Amino acid sequence: MRGTWGRCAAAIGAAAAVLAVPSPASAHEKWFVPDPDGYPGDWSFVWRPLTLALILGVVLVTVVWRYVAVHWLPLPELRALSFAGRLVPYVPRLLAIHLGVSLLAAGVSGHFLTHDLEVGHLSGGAALLLLEGALGVWFITGIRLRPAAVGLALAGPLALLVTGPVGLLSALDLLGVAVFLAFVPPSDATFGRVEPDAVTLRRALLALRLGAGGALITLAFAEKLANPALARETLRMFPQLDVFAAVGIHLPPDTFVAVAGATELLFGLLVISGALPQVAVLVAGIPFNATLLLFGGTELLGHLPVYGVFLTLLAYGSNARTAGQVRWLPRNLAAIELKNSSTAKVVNS
Repeated sequence: MRGTWGRCAAAIGAAAAVLAVPSPASAHEKWFVPDPDGYPGDWSFVWRPLTLALILGVVLVTVVWRYVAVHWLPLPELRALSFAGRLVPYVPRLLAIHLGVSLLAAGVSGHFLTHDLEVGHLSGGAALLLLEGALGVWFITGIRLRPAAVGLALAGPLALLVTGPVGLLSALDLLGVAVFLAFVPPSDATFGRVEPDAVTLRRALLALRLGAGGALITLAFAEKLANPALARETLRMFPQLDVFAAVGIHLPPDTFVAVAGATELLFGLLVISGALPQVAVLVAGIPFNATLLLFGGTELLGHLPVYGVFLTLLAYGSNARTAGQVRWLPRNLAAIELKNSSTAKVVNS
């Protein structure tokens, strides 16, 4: 037992060290840089030796992270956070509130889903904003949310196709939340209490992880790794983001951009992996909260769905009954089913 906890502490300490790399990974450059579309993409930056090495390193860390979590550590990995698992029945209601407030705020400010997509100038843009605001109010009420979730999951991609595929991919976190709530909407019970079956929950969590992780990966490339000019301008406008300089380490701007983009890519891949959700959420929350001091309300409202995703992963990952569902992947289910089938045949014979 002591050896297990020793390995657990060592792995978690190493994970924290990897994830605690300072970076502005949570800052959305397009929200704060004037005329962000004026900075064309540059995919050659991705193929630079340093950038490519960081990307490959991030992928390797993710593979090792999941392997260690699945084969080496207990579930949940941080038993001290078991109190967070008590929120599990109420998570869909809390997640819906996060989504609803974000939609309502975006609609009032003239943006659709994300704060870098202005649609007021588009034909039918006012109607789209009205629909967004109405959906936001609906999600906040928590009443019979499955139609609202399905509607957002379908209407969001159709509307965002007008603004291009990058806009669609950068809003995947909201769409992932919508799909989760379509699978697991709050009930009519007190505070929306709901306890879905394991199969429904694992599918809902997979959709949530793919959405949130996909959005982070998109932003890592669209605003940093494949658009270094935009990242450089953000760093010029907000030099406070360079926390390396604050501790006396002066990196060239391009090196800093590569590290920041790789860190955001790492966060996205770890969310999709679903492994060690407690550690991932606690450490990833540091940069996501730190930028609030610099960017204020816009950052807070824009990141509400992400905070909701973090809360969801933390709560389900802290509950002994649901922690295994957080890291579920379809291929794992097939392997489990094959193993169970083989066991059943041996028993029957």
